[in-house]
Amino acid sequence: MADRNQRPRRSFIFTPGLRPDMYPKALASGADIVCVELEDGIAPKDKAEARLKALALFETTPAEDGVERVLRINSMRERFGIEDVHAILATDTPPPALMMPKVRTPDEVVLLDQLLGERGHSTRLHVIIETNAGLEAAAEIARCSARVDALFFGGVDMAAELRCRNAWEPLLYARSRVVHAAASAGLDAIDVPFLDLDDPDGMRVAAEQARELGFAGKGAVHPRQIAALNAVFTPSETEIARARRIVTAFEAADTGLVVIDGKLIEKPVLRDMYRILAIADRMG
Repeated sequence: MADRNQRPRRSFIFTPGLRPDMYPKALASGADIVCVELEDGIAPKDKAEARLKALALFETTPAEDGVERVLRINSMRERFGIEDVHAILATDTPPPALMMPKVRTPDEVVLLDQLLGERGHSTRLHVIIETNAGLEAAAEIARCSARVDALFFGGVDMAAELRCRNAWEPLLYARSRVVHAAASAGLDAIDVPFLDLDDPDGMRVAAEQARELGFAGKGAVHPRQIAALNAVFTPSETEIARARRIVTAFEAADTGLVVIDGKLIEKPVLRDMYRILAIADRMG
């Protein structure tokens, strides 16, 4: 059977915690993931207000619209991050998922996992790999908690740490490390947003490069980017039909491998097939 957390993650967009009025627009943007922002997009003087307003957004039961709702907290190594976690542990209506920025070691993720477990929260975790230390420990971070669903690649901070341009070639090694770590742990890898709104062709090329490398999706900085991102990361009708055949054959055979069109298909292929079908379901 498919993993209960297997879902399309072709595109994501941030919406500021300070502006709850923008949240419904983000949910209606077509993005697979909407992330309420408490970190870089919020000034220190506004952190407390943004936290209160953001957590209030999760007090009501979400609509069954297929959108994954996430709250990006501040780093667990900073006071604001500790205050974010304290507030999440104090509420009876936690966000369905948290995005953890600037993760350097597995210990940060394990600690948050344990705190959420003690509180009885089922909140999932998305981890951003955007530091040298995080990149070095990416494989361990990916495997350290069963709550982790995806690794996000933070290209802007990573380029600054590596002292290189924020471009495809200089960051190819770092991106590959993140994809490898995610794939080894059965997680999705999501690429950094494309920052130039005036270069839609460049964004499509960057998205196609990310897809070919193994990323499941990519971020948007504006709603007008989302349709193109979804198109790049949406499988073709042929791919969807093949995925249905493979999943049906595996579930009927109940073995570790099947033969499709004369080719041996082994069980590790199944996760990608379920992801393709999840995208097809999202498309209706």
